[in-house]
Amino acid sequence: MRKALLATAFCASLVLSGCSQTNDNTTTDSVSQPSEDLNQNVADDSASEAAIDTCINAPEVSGKTLNVVTTVSPITNIAGLLAAGTPIKVTGLIPEGTNSHTFEPPPSAAKTIASADLIIVNGLNLEDPLKALAESNKKDGAVICEVGTAVLPKSEWVYDFSFPEEAGKPNPHAWTNPPHMLRYVDYIRRAMTSMLPSTIPVVDGNYVKLSNLVTTLDNAMKTASDTVPVRNRKLLTYHDSFAYFARHFKYEVIGAIQPQSFSDPSPTDIAGIISQVKQSQVPAIFGSEVFPSPVLEQIGNETGVKYVDSLRDDDLPGEPGDADHSWAGLMKQDFITIVRNLGGDASAVEAVNIDLGLEDKAYYPQ
Repeated sequence: MRKALLATAFCASLVLSGCSQTNDNTTTDSVSQPSEDLNQNVADDSASEAAIDTCINAPEVSGKTLNVVTTVSPITNIAGLLAAGTPIKVTGLIPEGTNSHTFEPPPSAAKTIASADLIIVNGLNLEDPLKALAESNKKDGAVICEVGTAVLPKSEWVYDFSFPEEAGKPNPHAWTNPPHMLRYVDYIRRAMTSMLPSTIPVVDGNYVKLSNLVTTLDNAMKTASDTVPVRNRKLLTYHDSFAYFARHFKYEVIGAIQPQSFSDPSPTDIAGIISQVKQSQVPAIFGSEVFPSPVLEQIGNETGVKYVDSLRDDDLPGEPGDADHSWAGLMKQDFITIVRNLGGDASAVEAVNIDLGLEDKAYYPQ
């Protein structure tokens, strides 16, 4: 996502929370931490169960190759790494530099989809227009694997500032949570090998390398997060991409820009947010490297809080073919940025070698 958004909007009812205060109005070293049981209400998880079944029981293809079409870049990368050294071809559809929430596929996407044996989407309402295009243009026998829907049952959905429950769409960014990503990797592996069993030895070997890296990054981030003062573990971001990250690593998301609406916040809204940022004593607020936010920059200037504009959520760093151009590269960069700017020591994450020695030959539209 290398193109700048021309307009951003804040949720007018943005509420900053979790800053515990004493009667003398000084901030204590504690915040209300999100629980791993957040939103663990009884819910109908049939959609997730159906998605799992579709992914892991995909029918075998008759040929010696497998054409896989994907959507957002983190999923494209996982598929590309799993396919390394096999006759599996992976083609991404959503260009890097594009807002995946609002992406409207061009007519040419229908032709790409029509040639696919396996279409991997995130689901969770992230790329609905593209999913609809896939459903209407896929060839007989082709499979749509909604891997995010498979990973995240309804009982684990998070609703938040950018994705309010009344709108009916959960936060879809499950890949920012490493344990969730382990399941992404597993379901994609099983879909590929179910459809082209001859690739099992190679794909399974790639799976071991990739899943070990995900676990290594997870452990390194836990180590790094332990060095961040508890009172600093608060995230005000350009977009609500870090809900599942925050739940897992015990950070508190205190606000986000609303990318679905393109109206600017009113001066009154901005003044209220500035007041809340000052009260919360958050050490840094985070913008996007690819979607610059003049509103967050203004808030940073007026509060004296550091404005860091280098987070990403589904746009991979580096260039295709680089080790950094990967889900692991994305998460490593974000982990380091968050920990450093919230007062922690990111050396454990910096030390992680993300080069798996696998060649990702996936096609990434630019």
